[in-house]
Amino acid sequence: MAKTVSPDAISIILANPCPDSSSDLPEIVVQVVDLKPTGTKYMFMANDGKMKVRALLQSSLSSEVTCGNIQNLGLIRVLDYTLNDIPTKNEKFLIISKCEAVAPALEAEYKAEVKTEENGLAKKPKQEGEVKSEANGIFLKPKQEIVSKSAAQIVHEQHGKFLIIALFKGFDSHVIQWHSMAPSARMAMTRRIHPLVSLNPYQGNWTIKVRVTSKGNMRTYKNARGEGCVFNVELTDEDGTQIQATMFNEAARKFFDKFQMGKVYYISKGTLKVANKQFKTVQNDYEMTLNENSQVEEVNNEPTFIPEMKFNFVPIDELGPYVNGRELVDVIGVVQSVSPTMSIRRKINNETVPKRDITIADETKKTVVVSLWGDHATNVGQELLDMSDKSPVVAIKSLKVGDFQGLSLSAVSKSIVVVNPETPEAKKLRSWYDSEGKDTSLAAIGSGLSPSSKNGAKSMYSDRVSLSHIISNPSLGEDKPVFFCIKAYISYIKPDQAMWYRACKTCNKKVTEAVGSGYWCEGCQKNEEDCSLRYIMVVKVSDASGEAYLSVFNEQAEKIIGCSADELNDLKSQDGDGSSYQVKLKEATWVPHLFRVSVTPHEYNNEKKQRITIRAVAPVDYATESKYLLEEISKMKLSK
Repeated sequence: MAKTVSPDAISIILANPCPDSSSDLPEIVVQVVDLKPTGTKYMFMANDGKMKVRALLQSSLSSEVTCGNIQNLGLIRVLDYTLNDIPTKNEKFLIISKCEAVAPALEAEYKAEVKTEENGLAKKPKQEGEVKSEANGIFLKPKQEIVSKSAAQIVHEQHGKFLIIALFKGFDSHVIQWHSMAPSARMAMTRRIHPLVSLNPYQGNWTIKVRVTSKGNMRTYKNARGEGCVFNVELTDEDGTQIQATMFNEAARKFFDKFQMGKVYYISKGTLKVANKQFKTVQNDYEMTLNENSQVEEVNNEPTFIPEMKFNFVPIDELGPYVNGRELVDVIGVVQSVSPTMSIRRKINNETVPKRDITIADETKKTVVVSLWGDHATNVGQELLDMSDKSPVVAIKSLKVGDFQGLSLSAVSKSIVVVNPETPEAKKLRSWYDSEGKDTSLAAIGSGLSPSSKNGAKSMYSDRVSLSHIISNPSLGEDKPVFFCIKAYISYIKPDQAMWYRACKTCNKKVTEAVGSGYWCEGCQKNEEDCSLRYIMVVKVSDASGEAYLSVFNEQAEKIIGCSADELNDLKSQDGDGSSYQVKLKEATWVPHLFRVSVTPHEYNNEKKQRITIRAVAPVDYATESKYLLEEISKMKLSK
């Protein structure tokens, strides 16, 4: 293939604004001029030496610029594009959705030997008769009288002509059958389908072919303009690109029953706008709005497609910024452990739902707990439990990031779990785990995050306050729980307190002694022969500014005490004078820890008090702590 600009490339693009896959176009190679970033995309002027047109590289091609393949003054081969009109500026806008680099940067802007017009637009020839351009083989025919015909007339004429020819030439029956189909059916097979990646707010008419991969519930709202209803769907095209579509009021009522999960539709006459990052749930720069005039047509009697599963994996050690946010994440990891199914009772409706926790690890040498609910827990969760001894690789799409135990992941209704996927990331992770990962010491991500600002407010080193800040503000947490991080010491653990409770081994809920023998679990509604002990205790915590009593539960207490509640109970019962038990508690005191705590008010004996609960605990990493202190000192100097 040639490594030079195609003659009259811009003219070819202008003459074919929306080519389909069957279009037989010549090779289009243009020069990239004035390349500059705009958000996640790049803009430039496409130049063929005679003419220029403003162009935009879709965000999927941004990596080609950042890695140096596409350069300013370099050459690219345009493989797929759409040419749009910008009515307000009376100019064209070229959207390139697929291209490849041809040559690196030239020494200067390319200019053809043919002299160009002042305004960069090729003028049509004025002479009568047919004119041929040898440079690109384009024929310019003289202007002819146009006779207006309706679409129905054209289809009828073409249909009749074909049948006459077909009968004389003996065409196959299936060819005649295709032309005998209803016009709407033939239109569906020949219509121009736009990939989602090519859509933008400046585009005029477009039609997409998408599958509904998520459908929300109809919701009502009330604001200053009145009341209304709204619902969303997530749409996925053949390439795996997703977009969220929203419908309000009349459109919501019109399309709510029409959109069905898993079905494929043609959609047109919608509008696009830049997506609100705070509320978007898919990886797309834009979001779609459909109104009552939008067209939604279910795909019938023609081949459909299964969207390619596309993941946007976030490494476990980079999950911090997503904590308690609306954006869902995709993760991949090697399964380290799988818990039995637990029954959790929802507070909102008192229903019982199954839950299962799995722990996964990745190449960052961090682990995270993923909670699976409902069918995910009983189906794929059981599959993972059965093969947990083989440490399978699992890829999970659309997980919510929470701050339970510092940081944890939770599946939602639209989450997708793939076991041992055939992807490059899975093969790379499997190779790492088999060669070194299984023998590497792994740490839980919730036990402390990097003190970098990129990890957001959920790092063990952000929201850092002293104890006096908390205890001197009794109104903290009145509206909703507030979270802080503190560095402090366990100064006292009262040895004669009730430090644990008897818990069900399945759901961890409190059990009572059953009639006869065993233990009764209200959550599981069954008797068990045995139970386990789980910590629920109060510890006194001190720092340089003051002291306070903090509540602590099982996982965090095990890190503080250094053993399980069952082990501590055995130590207490075996030791007659309780000295070993006392020593074990004393060893846990005056050791520095990083705590993430929640603060809420509560009332006891008609007296309002603060309830400070330890949500996560981590040992002090002195190198990281020193870095944090130096950053704080630098801020103090700047403030002066």
